[in-house]
Amino acid sequence: MKLLKFVPIQLTFFLVIGILLGHFLNTGIVAPLVSTSTCFGILTFLFLSKNSAFSFLYKWAVGFTVVGIGMLAIGLSKPENFPSHYTHQNLTKQPTWQLKITSILKPTPYSQRFLADIKTVDGNSTTGSVLLNLPQDSMGPTLQVDDEFWAISALHRISAPKNPHQFDYKSHMASLGITHQLHLKTDEYYKSKHGPETIFGYAARLRNHIKSKLNAAPFGSKERGIIQALLLGERNDISASVYNDYKNAGAVHILAVSGLHIGILLLLFQFLLQPLKRLPKGKTMHLMVTVLLLWAFAFLAGLSASVVRAVTMFSFVAYALYLNRPSNTFNILALSMLFILLVFDPKLLFQVGFQMSYAAVIAIVWLYPVLQKKWYPKNRIIRKIWQLLSVSIAAQLGVLPISLFYFHQFPGLFFVSNLLVVPFLGVILGLGILVIVLSLLNLLPPVIATVYNSLIGWMNQLIGWVAEQEAFLFKNIPFDQMQVLLAYFIIFGLIAVLSKVTFRRTAMLLGAVVLFQSWLFYTFYDTSRKERLWLAHQTRNTIVIHQKGLQLTLMAKDGAASERIVTDYRVAKRIDSIRRKSIKNSLRWNDQNILIVDSLGVYIPSATKVDYLILTESPRLNLDRLIDSIAPKAIIADGSNYRNLIARWKQTCHKRKLPFHDTGEMGAYFFRKKMSD
Repeated sequence: MKLLKFVPIQLTFFLVIGILLGHFLNTGIVAPLVSTSTCFGILTFLFLSKNSAFSFLYKWAVGFTVVGIGMLAIGLSKPENFPSHYTHQNLTKQPTWQLKITSILKPTPYSQRFLADIKTVDGNSTTGSVLLNLPQDSMGPTLQVDDEFWAISALHRISAPKNPHQFDYKSHMASLGITHQLHLKTDEYYKSKHGPETIFGYAARLRNHIKSKLNAAPFGSKERGIIQALLLGERNDISASVYNDYKNAGAVHILAVSGLHIGILLLLFQFLLQPLKRLPKGKTMHLMVTVLLLWAFAFLAGLSASVVRAVTMFSFVAYALYLNRPSNTFNILALSMLFILLVFDPKLLFQVGFQMSYAAVIAIVWLYPVLQKKWYPKNRIIRKIWQLLSVSIAAQLGVLPISLFYFHQFPGLFFVSNLLVVPFLGVILGLGILVIVLSLLNLLPPVIATVYNSLIGWMNQLIGWVAEQEAFLFKNIPFDQMQVLLAYFIIFGLIAVLSKVTFRRTAMLLGAVVLFQSWLFYTFYDTSRKERLWLAHQTRNTIVIHQKGLQLTLMAKDGAASERIVTDYRVAKRIDSIRRKSIKNSLRWNDQNILIVDSLGVYIPSATKVDYLILTESPRLNLDRLIDSIAPKAIIADGSNYRNLIARWKQTCHKRKLPFHDTGEMGAYFFRKKMSD
């Protein structure tokens, strides 16, 4: 527990509390500014008084001041809190936008995607960023980073998930400070003169040039995708099958340029630049060249947030090595960088990559020395294997709760992948940098390209073999936010007990385990008592799902297409079993009648009242006549209908003051247990 005594860690703890309070309470800027100024004034008074009686108050004043800084930081990081933000402008239905491309995202099967900064709206200077969508087959001008262009289009909010427990893209983009998007057709935008150059634009053009050189070299398509991910930070060209192999083998972190890669490069540069130390002031020169090379690699990788974080941290680690105090200084500096990064960009706290990256770093710093003390083999080879395995175990344990919460799977053979690949990652990165340099100089010998292509191919095959061991891949593991919190209590208790066995620490560990088990029992009991019926949203499909306790009944036109929706819901709700049934034209649930009218438009009038009417597969009918015939209390249209028909039905229901629900606009519909007459 000595790590918790470091001041940077204590300050980071209070900062995180402040960020969370500011985020969830939406405190804005003024209130945190006033409270922080007040706390800072009190802190200054206590510091200047130099009265020992105030020492206890001084610590609390520091804590409250840092909490206030966290709240203020998150308030300042939200662009909508500033009057110049585009959401405060008087937007017409289709205003004229002047935008500048800042990032190119991975395309979808239907659209090209970009992030763009807003320069002006209808000629008024504006701030903010939006998600930009262009048709995949757009014949308009190609857009690159730093390109400025004009567009005329309506602004749309990024939609929340249409079905429960699906990936929340809206929250993901909100963590980047983006809440709206533009959908542009080819004739709705045109590119203006190239805007002012930025360092990100230079980096993007360099990467594009390198990619063109790699395309001309004798690399296979799968190997080229991995090379670009490892060295350029671009995963767009990795095939889905190869990416899934790395994910299932627990080695997907190898594909994301992060702290692992930068740490290996630091050691590689430290070794290769050793001759510099023999020169006058060679030690200082060694440090400067090492840091310069690290930042050159960051530039090569596109200066993404994760790369900048890692290079910044390891630049300080290089300085710690320069001072010959690597161990203790590494601990303090690594966690000090966590504090500094969160002050300047508190939104990082809500990004999965940031959470997993620092969870792994903290776990390695904390657990690795403990594991080494427990067993230190005399045999050098065994000792190196154990050291590598200890790092892998510590990192995997640190990210395990977060990984289970977001991805609901655990690769049991993660240590095999890391033992077989990570030791050679330095060779792969070093040789890859050499390949890029020679390619840029047009001096790449075919033999080196062939050897490197084979090396990447062998790595892919090895990862693929590990991924094929499906018995060791545990999927669809239910894990909620409370389990994440309790799991970290268990991990903290475990590390404490491994460090030193005491009654208090053992009791803390066992108490955390009991709380974890108690929460599991509660969630299963709570699920077993619930019953709900809901209509999911999916384009060109009708899906009705009935949950009764731990059993799920699926009724769908296309059962195979609905698997992802059903699996997400099943995992989140801890469902034991699933039954599949065909959809009938009428359902009865909770003493209520539900009528389903499909493309045939056939319905049989009955004396039995209809509570809900579901329209599917675009039936051609006279809705007014149908309403007069069956008098439903609510009408629902799912994703299998044409949008023009839904718009017409919505107008009809509005005129007749009848509740209407469009799953394409409002998401899945949950049927209520009772409806008022």
